Amino acid sequence: MTTSGSEPFPPAGVDLSRPSIARIYDYFLGGDANWEIDRQFAEKLLDEFSILRPIARSNRLFLHRLVRYLTKQGIRQFVDLGSGVPTMGHAHEVAEQVAPGQVRVAYVDHEPVAVAHSRSLLRQYGDEDRHTAIQGDLRDPAGLWEKIAETGVIDLDEPVGLLMIAVLHIQQLPSPGSAASDDLGPQLVSTYRDLLVPGSYLGISHVTDEGVSDESAAMLRRIKQRYDESGSPVIWRTAREIRDLFGDFRIIEPGLVWTPKWHPEEAEVTDDTPALADAQSIVLAGAALKE
Repeated sequence: MTTSGSEPFPPAGVDLSRPSIARIYDYFLGGDANWEIDRQFAEKLLDEFSILRPIARSNRLFLHRLVRYLTKQGIRQFVDLGSGVPTMGHAHEVAEQVAPGQVRVAYVDHEPVAVAHSRSLLRQYGDEDRHTAIQGDLRDPAGLWEKIAETGVIDLDEPVGLLMIAVLHIQQLPSPGSAASDDLGPQLVSTYRDLLVPGSYLGISHVTDEGVSDESAAMLRRIKQRYDESGSPVIWRTAREIRDLFGDFRIIEPGLVWTPKWHPEEAEVTDDTPALADAQSIVLAGAALKE
């Protein structure tokens, strides 16, 4: 959405007074749905920590492998919560490679730019009967589930692949102005698990500051400070805390691992996977089945 020499007119509801995590992530991935305020914030981080770009790409490629794997397991519906701007390949495009014409996808985000950009791309390259983009608040599971059902694209009485990719380390606060310690993440994920029918899968990736190098830990402290000061607080969880987000779902092999290590055999031949040492990815990833 950036153009040479000029800034785009933002969709209604876009807050350009502070950088957006979704738009910053889009910039890291080489997308164009971002504004100057996002690029300035992102470049300051990249000046200090150039590894953030391959980390973001590694996380995105995990999403590709996850969708490919779950589609092979028979999943024909995906709900992508906090889908962000659909940069560097969309879930429905990956699923289409495995099961052409069979998979339905609902993209959900609170960021107006992400939703507007998704809708534009789906109009051009998607199928309105099988793909939709919804603006919604992760903190309202019941309301969001109702919105998804109303589209007619997803049948919530059938198994779903619920994707929560790099969204749960964005701190979910009860209301504006609440203390940063009032994180709703585990409670919200528990509610979403209850909404899923048996046979559904939950996929999660999440930043952690546990088990990383001293250099990475220092980087994460600095990044957290930057995001918190920008008004978009983040939270890093331990491996145990991330694993607990799956509740009693059966975690599938290889378990909760660094993003490059999750089913690497599902990578496309053309995937230029970053050459990251395991813990360099700083993002743990996994998927689990509701039996």
